[in-house]
Amino acid sequence: MRLSPWEYLFEEFDPHKFPDLFTPTWVVSLVLLAALAILYSVRTKRLHRHAPYLDLYEWLLWTGITLFGLLLTASLFSFDLILVLVIAVVGLGTLVWVRFIRFPPILDAYEQRLAKQRYYTKTKFARPEATIRPKAARRARRRR
Repeated sequence: MRLSPWEYLFEEFDPHKFPDLFTPTWVVSLVLLAALAILYSVRTKRLHRHAPYLDLYEWLLWTGITLFGLLLTASLFSFDLILVLVIAVVGLGTLVWVRFIRFPPILDAYEQRLAKQRYYTKTKFARPEATIRPKAARRARRRR
């Protein structure tokens, strides 16, 4: 270390000045970007009928594309280290906020609504006769 720690914040983020951080940063960003695209594709196909889950994965996809795309851009164009750290902290904070603060109440309400629908459907069709029209009703229709 030839500079004080706070002076490194204003140095260019390149492989010569930060050899231990530079390559892992862009490699992990690229891998996580690919993993995020695959996760989005798989989960949206599986949950295509559940709109709140689709919204969650869309938020995660666009937040991840923004975060990891900006980290790749910062690595490619040698932004200052402080900008790379701000991008990483804000992006990861947004991902955590989306997953653990914004969507859990929405998903809980959706699951309760599904549970109520299953309960009412189960009680409505609990008796086999509920799905069979009574004979009196059939005769009354024919006479008209």
